[in-house]
Amino acid sequence: MPPSVFVPLAAFIAALTALSVGAQSASPDSQTGASRIALASVTDPRNRPLVDVSADDFVIQEAGVAREVLSVRPADYPIVVLIDTGHDADADFPLLQKAAAHFIDRIGQRPIALGTFGGAPRMLTTFEDERQTVMARLGAIAVDTSAGSLLLKGTSVAAETIRATGALFSSIVILSATQADASQESPDEMMAPVVDSNATLHVIANRPGQTAAGGQRSNPALRALAERSRGEFTVIYSAASYQAALDRLADRLSGEMMIEYLVPVGSKPNDVKVGVRIIGALVRGLGVAPR
Repeated sequence: MPPSVFVPLAAFIAALTALSVGAQSASPDSQTGASRIALASVTDPRNRPLVDVSADDFVIQEAGVAREVLSVRPADYPIVVLIDTGHDADADFPLLQKAAAHFIDRIGQRPIALGTFGGAPRMLTTFEDERQTVMARLGAIAVDTSAGSLLLKGTSVAAETIRATGALFSSIVILSATQADASQESPDEMMAPVVDSNATLHVIANRPGQTAAGGQRSNPALRALAERSRGEFTVIYSAASYQAALDRLADRLSGEMMIEYLVPVGSKPNDVKVGVRIIGALVRGLGVAPR
């Protein structure tokens, strides 16, 4: 049998697990079902996603005790895509719009909801809408040249949308034309729904006219949320780079797997580790949730 490669799900994942369980059951400390689901990605030594991985390839341990893996499938959790329609997006909005459409095409058949955050943030579609409806709404979006970009408030609105679904895993993808946030509410109040949603936050923020060596620091609140959720905060310096950044994100998402495994009733997800019996493969643990 080939050797197993184990990767611990780090301290933040333990926190994410507790939050997820608390949202799904009366007791935040114990598992009330018969299985849990781990979210992980598997890549080859060149960091390319490996998707031809079966249940027999995975190994799960909790507190050093092996768990039986039931099934493995590509991750298909819901994603909210937030588009900047503030005045800073005006000059290059067609490039942003085109990149977003290409990204949505690439991430496969999964629930997608579309929202904007130029001026008062709003959701344009729901997770129940057909993909053609989402694409039509995306194509019809226009910039509000009198509005600022309410990044953190928009993220909060997206998180509330996700939380209402009760999804075990989810993501928010933000395409911003600026790092300046025009949100007026208390940052703590806006950040709380994002943390409670357990969503992974990915931000792609443009700094037009600046270089990597200069300019002000990117939005610290959003950066902290992205890092805490094991997402990515990507800074670009030209609108032409939206598509390249989104292609990299789509590659990451395409390599994520949902692994269901058996657990004793009443057990806790302590010290969860995931591994694969594939020599040279790298595993990244992204979260654990009750079934």
